[in-house]
This record gives sequence, structure tokens and C-alpha cells, in this order.
Amino acid sequence: MINLFSSESVSEGHPDKLCDQVSDAILDAALNQDPNSRVAVECFTTTGLLLVGGELTTKAQLNIAEIAKNTISRIGYNKPEYGFSSDTCNVMVCLNKQSSDIAIGVDKDSNLNKELGAGDQGSVFGYACNQSPSLMPLPIQIAHDLAKQISISRKNKSIPYLRPDAKTQVTMEFENRIPKRIHTILISTQHNPEVAQETIKNDLIEQIIKPNVNKNLIDPNTNIIINPTGRFVIGGPNGDAGLTGRKIIVDTYGGWSRHGGGAFSGKDATKVDRSAAYMARYIAKNIVAANLADEIEIQITYGIGLSNPISITIETFNTEKINKKEIISLIKNNFNLTPEGIINELNLKKPIFEQTAAYGHFGRKDIEFEWEKTNKVKKLQEAVSKNLTKTTN
Repeated sequence: MINLFSSESVSEGHPDKLCDQVSDAILDAALNQDPNSRVAVECFTTTGLLLVGGELTTKAQLNIAEIAKNTISRIGYNKPEYGFSSDTCNVMVCLNKQSSDIAIGVDKDSNLNKELGAGDQGSVFGYACNQSPSLMPLPIQIAHDLAKQISISRKNKSIPYLRPDAKTQVTMEFENRIPKRIHTILISTQHNPEVAQETIKNDLIEQIIKPNVNKNLIDPNTNIIINPTGRFVIGGPNGDAGLTGRKIIVDTYGGWSRHGGGAFSGKDATKVDRSAAYMARYIAKNIVAANLADEIEIQITYGIGLSNPISITIETFNTEKINKKEIISLIKNNFNLTPEGIINELNLKKPIFEQTAAYGHFGRKDIEFEWEKTNKVKKLQEAVSKNLTKTTN
């Protein structure tokens, strides 16, 4: 059966992504001074304003406004003509300490089980498949690649008229969950007012699409749409409000896999809707890399204050190479799913999070995060081999 499926990505200059990056820049700054910081920081932005709010318990001494302005400038909003600038933006800060009722369930000393507990209830999903070398769904991977290249071309001035805000969307044709061809590529990118639409279209096709999309996926019937309104000069927070956590599907699997609902950015790793989602991706990627399934989606559910997950569920879409019960057993025996185990396994007390806040948390080509490693493959394969030997004997 032939189906169409679309995924989108956005550039670092998109107002929602700007907020994600500021939130994670604050998290990184806190972790850099105090690895045990408890952070749940969100941002809102509109023309001339960035509001920072949430909870922050840390020994770190932070200049929140300075961190925010430096992040805004790094992204590229440093010219008054963009309508939003790090020099003129008003940063308002409203932060409180983490609730003592939450802390009592998380802290080892006060937790009823004397273990680091989950910072909230909820379920997370992790996913991997063999559609791409990164073991990500192909539509979101291509959408990220295009969005990232737009940013690179803006910063190195190979396309000098580009401005920070941009969106990409890739629609692919699938047959029985296998990608066959690209149906449509849509790019909307902010630009200087004097540049012609035809120039933008030609430059993006030649410098963005052709070098970053497998030519075997494009044919004469593929639709390529560039700036369909004909003009995209007003962008970023001057064109639309932004909010931390509003691009959770862009952050994960582009809608191809389910999402538990919890946003990532601005949260330290005791919040399992971030850290456990990373662990679920790590598990899924290693299972597919070990050739135990061609595709797997993993759900892990937690309760606030509890260290061990309430449930683990998998869906392999009939691609499993061994029994599903055996895969769940492998997960339980080879991955520590407590918040402390996840933090230690994935080194989540390090200030690495601002890098995750644009172009996806998974499947990145520019940096390898701990949860993207496939260093458990041999161990999983050996465990399967031992089980087969026992069964045979």
C-alpha cells in the first residue's frame, strides 16, 4: 500500500527554537558550575521581549539576562533591521526554587525508597529504524539536514541574503513502511527584502537541496516549493511569538513515532520526560543496530518519586528477529532504567544540552551524543547467542 508521510524541521532562528536554546543555555550554565542543579526553565518571546520563567535550584551564580542575550546573538539576531536584536531585546526573569514537594520525591536522602526518584510521572517513547544510516525516519532526517544547511549557508555567507528564521518540510512516499521517493520538498526561509524570489529558489535548489538529498529519491515528479507566499522578510520573534517546548515533534521523530508529550529543553536530567526519552532512543538504536529488529518503538512509563519504571512496552511492526518477550528481557537486563542509572550511563550532568536544542535531539550528524552510540550491540548479540545455546541444549 502506498502512503504519504511528512515531517518538518525548523532552523535555530525559529522563535520556538530560540526559546528552546535559551532554556538549555541556562541549564548548561547552571550544570557547568553545579552538576546537581535542578532546572525547569521555560522562555516566551515576542517582538522586543524575552521572558524567562520557571524553577531553578542551584549553587551556580548566573546572569540570566546575559546568557539569554548571548544566545540570541549567537543564533544571529544581532541586527536592528531584523526587528529583534540581542542589543535591544528586553529580558525579564521570574525564577523560583524547585518545589519542596517535588524535591522530597527526587532527592536520595528524602526519598521514601532512598534512591533518586523520577522528577515527574509520565511516559516516554524511543524509536529507531533502518530507513537511514542514523537509524532515524527518513523524512525528519532529510528535513533536519536541509534546515541545518540553510543555517550553515547563512553563517558562512555562501547565501548572504538569508536571515535566521527558516522551516523545511519533506513529504515522502512509503510502501509498507519503506521509503520509496520524495513527493515534495517545501522550504520557507527568511531573507533580505531586496532579493528576488527566483534567486532564492535557484540558490536553495542548487546549494541546499541538491547537495543534501539523495538524488535517487528525487524524480521529475517531485514537487519543490520555495517560499510559497513569495516573501519572507519579517521573521523570528518579530513575526511570530515563540515558546519553549512547542516543537516536540521536530525534536524527536517527526511524527513517525509516538511522543509521550513532555518537552525536553530547559529541564535537567532528573526530569524523566527528557532523560528517559534519551535512554529509550539509546535502547532502540542499539536493538536495531544489533539486527534484533528492523524497527522498534519503546514506551517507558514512570511515577513521580519512583526510581524504577512502572512499565516497558515495545512495538516492532512485525520486524523482530527474536521473540518480543526476549527483547524486553534484554532491555531489562542490559539497561539501567532508574533516573540515576540513566544519568550515569548517558553522562547527563554535563553541560551539553544547548547543542540539542536545534536540528533534533536524535540522529545528529554534527555531534555524537551518548544516547546515539551503538556500544551495546555486542553485548546484546552475545546475550541472544547464549539464550539460543541454552535453548538448543
